[in-house]
Amino acid sequence: MPDLWSDLVSSLDLSAASSTEDADAVFEGRNLNLAYHRVFGGQLLAQFARAAAAGVPDKEIKSLHAIFVREGSADEPIRYRVHRHHAGRSFATVSVVAEQSKGVVATASVSLHTPEQGPDRQTVPAAPALLSAEHKVQWDLLPWETRAVVDLEDFGSAPPEFEFWMRTPEADPALAPAIAAYATDLTLIGTALLPQEGFTQSGNGTAFLSAVTSHTLWFHRTFRTDDWLLLRQHSPLLAHARAYGRGDILTENGTLVASYAQEAMVRLPEQ
Repeated sequence: MPDLWSDLVSSLDLSAASSTEDADAVFEGRNLNLAYHRVFGGQLLAQFARAAAAGVPDKEIKSLHAIFVREGSADEPIRYRVHRHHAGRSFATVSVVAEQSKGVVATASVSLHTPEQGPDRQTVPAAPALLSAEHKVQWDLLPWETRAVVDLEDFGSAPPEFEFWMRTPEADPALAPAIAAYATDLTLIGTALLPQEGFTQSGNGTAFLSAVTSHTLWFHRTFRTDDWLLLRQHSPLLAHARAYGRGDILTENGTLVASYAQEAMVRLPEQ
């Protein structure tokens, strides 16, 4: 079995299943070799980004909104059907449907843009200093170096705020949106659970039930994932068995390069 980093990079190399001038473009992506039966949502987000980029290769992804319909089966490749709704000189809009034999697994609406010149301004809190190596953390689904101060597996009660630094091995910059999309799917539910004493994100399926229902990303500037990135996120709401969280991705010098938001079903037991 390949290591997860090589496996992830390989899974982002989608194969063309069919493509004609008058029909949707169809690509196929294989699943990661993980230790559980369902497809990780981050993989779907990453492959959505790659499918959209392949469908409109002359533009860059501006935003991606995905809705997860049902669990994907890890033992069957996923087909991505890309339909162009509009492709002009500056903007393009596509929809992408992820399918397996049992039906639709997830859908995405993607907007793409040709880079243009204009004013450059941002108003976000500055990035803190990069954490030292003593703050390394290890998450099975992120096959690269990560550093954090807050422990998402702490059963105590803390504010629903979390940030971590990440840096991948050397990677093609063209893969950056897909890799970043993959990374943003892992810790927002855990962030929402920080104020809930006695619960952590690793309790899904035993102490509680959770599943991501929708996920949105906005890409503001180009960036590399083999440089240090700060993922700063918080969850302002947990209500009606749904958690909402959002975050920003900044470079080490504080440049805002992407933002994201997620809603998830989170069913906690009656207390």
